[in-house]
Amino acid sequence: MTPDELSRALSAALASAVADGTLALPADDVPSSVHVERPRQREHGDWATNVALQLAKKAGTTPRALAEDLAARLGATPGVKAVDVAGPGFLNITLDAGAAGELARTVVEAGAAYGRGDSEAGTKVNLEFVSANPTGPIHIGGVRWAAVGDSLARVLEASGAEVTREYYFNDHGAQIDRFARSLLARARGLEAPEDGYGGQYIAEIADAVIADAVAAGGPDPRDLPDAEAQEVFRARGVERMFGEIKASLHDFGVDFDVYFHEDSLHESGAVDRAVARLRDAGKMFEKDGATWLRTTDFGDDKDRVVIKSDGDAAYIAGDIAYYLDKRERGFDDVIIMLGADHHGYVGRMMAVCAAFGDTPGKNLQLLIGQMVNLVKDGQPVRMSKRAGTVVTLEDLVDAVGVDAARYSLARSSVDSSIDLDLDLLTRATNENPVYYVQYAHSRTCAVDRNAADRAVSRTLEDGTDGFDPSLLDHASESALLGRLTEFPRIVAQAAELREPHRVARYLEALAGDYHTWYQQKDRRVLPYPDEPVEDLHRTRLWLNDAVRQVLANGLGLLGVSAPERM
Repeated sequence: MTPDELSRALSAALASAVADGTLALPADDVPSSVHVERPRQREHGDWATNVALQLAKKAGTTPRALAEDLAARLGATPGVKAVDVAGPGFLNITLDAGAAGELARTVVEAGAAYGRGDSEAGTKVNLEFVSANPTGPIHIGGVRWAAVGDSLARVLEASGAEVTREYYFNDHGAQIDRFARSLLARARGLEAPEDGYGGQYIAEIADAVIADAVAAGGPDPRDLPDAEAQEVFRARGVERMFGEIKASLHDFGVDFDVYFHEDSLHESGAVDRAVARLRDAGKMFEKDGATWLRTTDFGDDKDRVVIKSDGDAAYIAGDIAYYLDKRERGFDDVIIMLGADHHGYVGRMMAVCAAFGDTPGKNLQLLIGQMVNLVKDGQPVRMSKRAGTVVTLEDLVDAVGVDAARYSLARSSVDSSIDLDLDLLTRATNENPVYYVQYAHSRTCAVDRNAADRAVSRTLEDGTDGFDPSLLDHASESALLGRLTEFPRIVAQAAELREPHRVARYLEALAGDYHTWYQQKDRRVLPYPDEPVEDLHRTRLWLNDAVRQVLANGLGLLGVSAPERM
């Protein structure tokens, strides 16, 4: 029996009580599903619910009286072994071993689909993440967003959403000019501008720009007048740098559906159209020769200049146009992931959302990520050999590999800063979380290989399965089955809350339950040499394979491999 099936059984029990007059509750107030959860203490049962406490007052009775009536009705449900009333009216429900064990078959037969749902079905999501300026390699903060953003996209898709991964290409503004000047200075053997960029990569890009220009039959850009030379380094340098960024992300398992150019907002007239729309709606005003947006009407701490007194667009103008562009492309939810230095951005952008008549926190969602610190040999790692001032994606991958990097960055809430111990992430020990989970998966595969060698399979020679769920009656099997039932809900919750780290933490708990079960001497999948193969062994193999499937499904949601051997 799955949690959803139990939930529906509870709802049916409530409806029955209303129908026979026992419960004075309007039929429309009977919930179509009842929330059940795992008790904190396993001895309290398999599932628990507080539905009696929620509905008793409306029904004109006491929580305990309602709970006792529900316990009697639910106790007659096939698969329910016992229902106990605890405290003021909690229901603790214990399933019989057969009903609980049936889940192993459900998981195996569902395969890769187990855990997927429809909680986000019909929602079109634009997910913008990373969006590092094309002026240098992706630094460690951007790497965190790459891991978390791609994992969130996978979780949302598993929950039924239509997701577009989008990269905002910042190719408009002063930072690109500084990048071009830095390339030109390095190419001519000069010091970088005071406000420019340094690091070995600047020399590498500058050399590549020169080589590309000459190979194309053009002049050496170093010999051109300053303005022309700077434009060559700007155009070719940005293209080169962004090509490197895309290649690095691809190698990290992250690809985007859309690369949106900031410059296009200004060249296409999108900024002017967005400003005109807000002006027509009465949300703009003129002051001191500038055009302002009344963001204070929507919770911002001050109004914002959109068009400066010199006629140039302020930075927020591009943000306004970009948000409107996404909504006009048909996206219901616009999710933007930002670094820790963007807290001040939240109020103004939520005000922009509201100014367009949208719902802040729904149509626009901003996720702020905290800092990532790397530690090696007990000391902070602060600089990259190539970038000069920051640690890059390549630095992290070179140190620990893609799987460990992605998993370790995605397993913590973005609200918290994290310290990554590079030494720990390369160890083959249980203290290394990604190793712990991947090893559990490889162990399930080893059990499968050994079972095949000993002629233990999930099916009999006549094609029927040898699955008897009532045999899964050990405490370690109950814990393991209970954990497996939680996976679909964990995925749905991770999608709803935009928190893919919940999947990682779940996998660690599942791996722990599996390792505990595996180590039980009397829970062997393989018979001893002098024993025949029985349904007991086949049934345990079903459970082993159910765990393997869920571990693989969960690791897939994080973009991490599920190795068969380690």
